[in-house]
Amino acid sequence: MASDLSIVLLSLRAAALATALLLPVALVVSWLLARRHFPGKFALDVIVTLPLALPPVVIGYALLWAVGGSSPAGRAIQSIFGSAVVFTWVAAALAGAIVALPLAVRAFTLALAQVDPVLEGAARGLGAGPIRVFLTITLPLAGRGLLAGLLLGFVRAFSEFGATIVVAGNIPGETQTAPLAIFTRLSAGDDGGAARLAVISIVIAVIAIAAHNYMLRRTDRSDLHRTPAR
Repeated sequence: MASDLSIVLLSLRAAALATALLLPVALVVSWLLARRHFPGKFALDVIVTLPLALPPVVIGYALLWAVGGSSPAGRAIQSIFGSAVVFTWVAAALAGAIVALPLAVRAFTLALAQVDPVLEGAARGLGAGPIRVFLTITLPLAGRGLLAGLLLGFVRAFSEFGATIVVAGNIPGETQTAPLAIFTRLSAGDDGGAARLAVISIVIAVIAIAAHNYMLRRTDRSDLHRTPAR
């Protein structure tokens, strides 16, 4: 049986990769939702939000179908990297990224919507291109809100169970994250071992949520300071 430390480290590694994977997707989608009006905007919002409404097992099954060895994507991955992605810790990260994506997108959208477009317009008027404006004006102003969204996505990816067990399995030392190990230990009657991992998971979640709330409070205070007196 894997040790508590190895299980927690594997869970943190999978959650960190999940957060890195969802970051660029969440940024692009949230920018479109916050700043653009286009046909299909509602459909995009529905698609991104869908993982919140679907049973995680369905998401895991969809991932298994999408990146399994018999799928075109799965065969391409195996050809490039020499091994399949399913039933590996990377598959656990993919599952966590998809499940956490809606939370990150909602937080990112709110953060980007709070950036004053007048400041961005002033930068463009001074000759800055769209990418430079985004990197030097939009991102710094929305930074705390974006970081808060990442923390929320990280803790959601860390706690993912249903999609992970379908697409990554429950292999001790390989894909067994903390939620899977808690389930396994409870099934085996190891209440003490399950309780230890549960406490560790709660501590990690509390730290991430506390940091998330702190970032939001800092963002709210910054907005208040930027608001001109009437």
